[in-house]
Amino acid sequence: MLDELRRTAERQRAQNQLRNVVVGCKRLLSERGETNSLAIARELVLRLDALPAEQIDGFFAYLAQDLGPDPREVLRAATTYAEEPTAANQIRLTRLAEPPRQELMRRLNRTPGGTAALLRLRRALLQRLPKQPALAAVEADLLHLLTSWFNPGFLQMRRVDWNSPAKLLEKIIHHEAVHEIDGWDDLRRRLQPDRRCFAFFHPQLPEEPLIFVEVALLPDMPAAIAPLIDKHSPALPADRFRVAAFYGISNCEPGLRNVSLGNFLIKSVAEQLQRELPRLRTFCTLSPVPGFAGWLLAEPDFAALPQLRRNVVADYEAARTHLRELCGGDLRALQQPGTHDRLDKESLAALLTLCAAYLLHVSPTPAGDPVARFHLDNGARLERLNAHANLAPKGLKQSFGIMVNYLYDLDKIEASHEKFVNGEVARSRAVHTVM
Repeated sequence: MLDELRRTAERQRAQNQLRNVVVGCKRLLSERGETNSLAIARELVLRLDALPAEQIDGFFAYLAQDLGPDPREVLRAATTYAEEPTAANQIRLTRLAEPPRQELMRRLNRTPGGTAALLRLRRALLQRLPKQPALAAVEADLLHLLTSWFNPGFLQMRRVDWNSPAKLLEKIIHHEAVHEIDGWDDLRRRLQPDRRCFAFFHPQLPEEPLIFVEVALLPDMPAAIAPLIDKHSPALPADRFRVAAFYGISNCEPGLRNVSLGNFLIKSVAEQLQRELPRLRTFCTLSPVPGFAGWLLAEPDFAALPQLRRNVVADYEAARTHLRELCGGDLRALQQPGTHDRLDKESLAALLTLCAAYLLHVSPTPAGDPVARFHLDNGARLERLNAHANLAPKGLKQSFGIMVNYLYDLDKIEASHEKFVNGEVARSRAVHTVM
């Protein structure tokens, strides 16, 4: 009986908290004075952070149902604009079509801590979206606003080095998503003069890296990841720097999913390094191909790939047959390190041929490899495929050990991007030879 009373009291308390948040939202939207608006927004941020998890759903429902545009008003304004397309009618239609929740989010964003609070809300929203598609409009509004607020023109690019605050260095270790950092010794090696790390920061979140990229300065384009992340390797002298290789890019803020930052960061870093180190001639990546193994193991129909001649389809079939025979009928054997000890020159060529098929013909489609789509859409060129480049368990599982060099030719980025938008992958002659 006592436990039931406690649960009832907790539910009532949670409902009261949600009610107070809704009242705060209404007050904030109705307030005209800037000073009072900031005070109300500050209080609302605190209430939102204290809202129990079970009441977050109720808050999102309030945003979706009560703070959407009035469909009747929008229809009337749209009809008026269609009949008389004046500037005044267009402005009125635009104003009525914008959901009030967007103005609520803007006012929250103006107060200290508001930007971080909105990012936390979007994290929670993205978790719920798959099971609550009715929240898609709220998500679209948040994404629209965050894309504007986190425009690269507003961001600050800073180099992270060994002298950076310890708290920031800890975040780099924690958020590294491509090649795990094995403690402080590993991080220190990655921040020595022949390694660089750059991150984007927002003025409202000055101590929070949003995204960072790791760069290796080398004599030649790298063909394997192990030497780049070997914490015992000696640092190279600056007179040997000819290539800047981006070997890891990690997003730190889940609330910024689908807000494009990585492409601008890579280009900004390339431009800064070129100014700082004029001897650098090549800007490239050493990138994983996380979708390749799953694609090949799903037994794709090569004949269904776009714009392929019959002889090319036959070559792909022959490559797959060769590898299947090598693996005893099960291509999953390619995810085991022992199999790679048996790969001869012909077998490696077959594996690279199939990876090239995946990157060239599937990348321009929505089902394409996410890393490939990122770099190719960013204007990079598919430069080289490297077998045995990552024989760690993750590398074998995702791509049978293959990694890829994408070349960033700063003078041809726009042309390569245009090709990709039109369904063609910019690639080097070296990629042609593996097909």
